[in-house]
Formats: sequence, structure tokens, C-alpha cells
Amino acid sequence: MKRTAALRNRHFHQCLLGALLSVFTGLTLVAAAGQNTSEQDAFDRYFGLYQVSPEKDDWTRHFRIGAMAGLNIHASFNENGLFKIPTANGVYDDGYVREDQTGNAGGLTSNWGYNNASQYDPNAGTITMHSTSSYSTAGASHDEGGAFVGFDMAYGGNLWYWHHVRIGWDLGFGLLPISVTDKQTLQASATQTAYTFNTGGIVVPGAGHQGGSSGVGALLPALPSGFSTNTLSGTASGSREINVILYSVRFGPSIYCDLSQNLGFSLGAGPALGIVSGDYKFNEIVTTSNGSAHVVGRYGATDVVFGGYVNGTLMYHLQDNNRNADLYLGVQYMPMGDATFGEGGRVGRLNLSGQVYLSAGINWPF
Repeated sequence: MKRTAALRNRHFHQCLLGALLSVFTGLTLVAAAGQNTSEQDAFDRYFGLYQVSPEKDDWTRHFRIGAMAGLNIHASFNENGLFKIPTANGVYDDGYVREDQTGNAGGLTSNWGYNNASQYDPNAGTITMHSTSSYSTAGASHDEGGAFVGFDMAYGGNLWYWHHVRIGWDLGFGLLPISVTDKQTLQASATQTAYTFNTGGIVVPGAGHQGGSSGVGALLPALPSGFSTNTLSGTASGSREINVILYSVRFGPSIYCDLSQNLGFSLGAGPALGIVSGDYKFNEIVTTSNGSAHVVGRYGATDVVFGGYVNGTLMYHLQDNNRNADLYLGVQYMPMGDATFGEGGRVGRLNLSGQVYLSAGINWPF
């Protein structure tokens, strides 16, 4: 056992001595080739590590710009709560009673109209107008957007290269407009007030009557004689939309490899930051058995999300010598957090956890 250990120790020392001699020989040979070569430079040359000269034309140092398509971006919409409906004075879900140009002389106006025959009760001598003041819903939906088109830009530098392999860095920027729309019809519960107007002794025109402001014609009392408030079941149809721009910034190391004189590829990875800025829009029609009310609005917001990226790029050199541009194709996976928009019970959430980018354009090496 002692002899075996001694032999192992002797072999270890022989290997160590051989490695040191190899390093020393390499340094000596390279130094002999050029008297002005430093020991560090000789070490790099002997082991294949070369620090890139600033004058060297190398596609690792580049400025790149192109178009990109964003895929696998999802959005979810939640609408849960009580929502007010702004109303204009004298305008109802199923008609209107407004002031005419006489100033409603005698408390009467010609500027009125109604939509449905069921609003007129000839026995009671009344016309009823309905106004929905609020509604509540409880619904959610999930939508997947299509391919969103934007542009991508990157600037890169070189650190070291070893034969056909280069190690560098990339600083990238992307701009991607995103628009996802939900058109699901939701069940709604509407708060509605019914206003009763006396028709007096006038001949009531048929349903669909649209009186003007002249003060002449069928005159209706400008003020209701009574009202009552009820809760009715209905629907909320229309659209909810997230319309934003995603600004993304990424930075990380990259590895480049020449496949041939005209073809190369790179791999990169690192952290990423996104700024999502835009609007949540809604345009809904609340419909009950007594008519419909229109509600429209928007909420603007900006959200910051964080994540990372992994990308691969294939580059084709247009010329062998003195080239001034390369063509490139790239694919990038950039998972990030969710961006949230909306207020109160209206919430739109943009899911960026699985986004994938395809890009193509021109790369200028320098």
C-alpha cells in the first residue's frame, strides 16, 4: 500500500511538472516569435484565447434592427361590481323629453320621442320612459391574442474569442403594440327608474315618433307626473379591450460561433424589464326588457414587469470581405409577469409569462 501511494505521488508530480513545462514551453515559443509580445499575450495565444482588437471587423460587435412578431400573449378580463351609467338630462333608454325652442311654454314641449308601442297606455293616458342608472355583473373571460407586430433593436460588444467561438454581450430593446378584445356577453342586473308622462288630450303619434324643437305639433308635459325604481335582469354586451404598447429592455452575455465563412449563430440569455403603457377600454350596451343603455369609458395606466430572456440568432454575411451588413433570423423566449389595467371591478390582465418573439432584419458589424 505504501509503495502504491508512493507511485501515485510520483505520477502526480510528473504530470504537474509536465504541465508546467508545457506552459513554459508555449510561453517561450510565442515570446520568441515576437520580442514585443507580453507574457499575458503569449499565454492567451498559446491557449487559444485572444482578446479582440478594436480594429478587427467582427460580427460580435454589431448594431441590429428588424421587425418582430410577438406570439403566445394572453389576456383575461374580469368585470365584477356595480357600475354607474352616466345619463344626459331628458334622455332615456327608450326615448327623450327635452326642452324646445319656446322654453317649454305652458310646461309643454314638442321635443320628445319614444321607441316602443308598449310605452303608451291609452287607457291611463300616459307614456312611460325608462332610465337605467347602474348595473352589476360578475363575469370573467380569457382571450389569446394573435401575432402582434413590432420592431426589435440590439447593440452588442465583444469580450473574447477563441478560434471560431466568441464571447460578447447584448443590449436589446423591443417595441410591441398589443391589442386584445373580449366580446363576451355577460349577465347583468340593472337598476332602472320608470318615469310617467301624462298625454292629456293630445293625439299620440305612433311608436318611433321623433319630435323636433319647433314648439309645434304633439305637445307633451316637460316634467313627469311620477316615477318608480325597479331592479331588472338583463345583459351587458359589447367589448372590453386592452390596447397597450410593451417596451422591453434586455441585457446579458452572448456566445457567437462561426459555422462557415458566411454563416454564424449566437445564443444569449439574461434579465429583462418591460414597461406596459396604454388603456383599458370598455364599450357596453346594457339591455333589459324595457330598452337599452349605452356606457363607454377608458382607464389609462402604466405597469412595470420583470423577467428574463433566452434567444438564438442565425446570421448570414452578405460579403466575404469588407462586408457592411448581415441578414439575421432570431427566436426569443421572454417570460415576464402580468400587467394589470382597469379600476374598481373592471380589470384587464395581460399575461406575458409565455411570450415568444420571431424577428428578422439587418445586422451591421463594425
